Amino acid sequence: MAGRPKIFNEQEAIQKATEVFRNKGYDTASADELLNAMGIGKGSFYLAFKGGKQELYVRSIKQFAEGFNQKIGHAIEKSDNQIEFIRQFFLMLSDADNCDIERGCYLGNALVQLSEKDEDIKKITAELLKGLQKIFAKAIRNAQQNGQLKTLEDAEILAWHLTNLWNGIHVTRRMENSSKILRSMIEMNLGLLE
Repeated sequence: MAGRPKIFNEQEAIQKATEVFRNKGYDTASADELLNAMGIGKGSFYLAFKGGKQELYVRSIKQFAEGFNQKIGHAIEKSDNQIEFIRQFFLMLSDADNCDIERGCYLGNALVQLSEKDEDIKKITAELLKGLQKIFAKAIRNAQQNGQLKTLEDAEILAWHLTNLWNGIHVTRRMENSSKILRSMIEMNLGLLE
């Protein structure tokens, strides 16, 4: 017996669950809230997400990261000045009143939470950060080749610096929400991109 066919779109269901996780966090998002948001029953949920809430969360992060990285990568490639785009991307983080999708706050916060869960999940979060690092590295290499960047520092290391900055800002924002302080920190770190 093959069982009942799946009658929901997993990507859409994961996207709806992402909103619950984004607003409540992994630990405080209840199963009922997730199921209601996704519009599915328990049977369908456990058929699609055999690892339960944790599998849903990991898939939510992966789906969000893929979309976020694709959007950022595309926007950087279309930009006339990729380094200025990166600068503005980071400076927007300091001015945000709250966490929103455009700045990747969900991803940054989730990576912090996920990396504490177990070794397998820690490996997944590392891969997600590598995706962002690759986007930055490509933009830096392009800028070095076309003269928009004078620095001769290794593009890979500079990209890791930016990835660390992006990740660190999301951690710091949990404790310090002064736009002025965040902007000063970001500008100081972006001084390497000259």
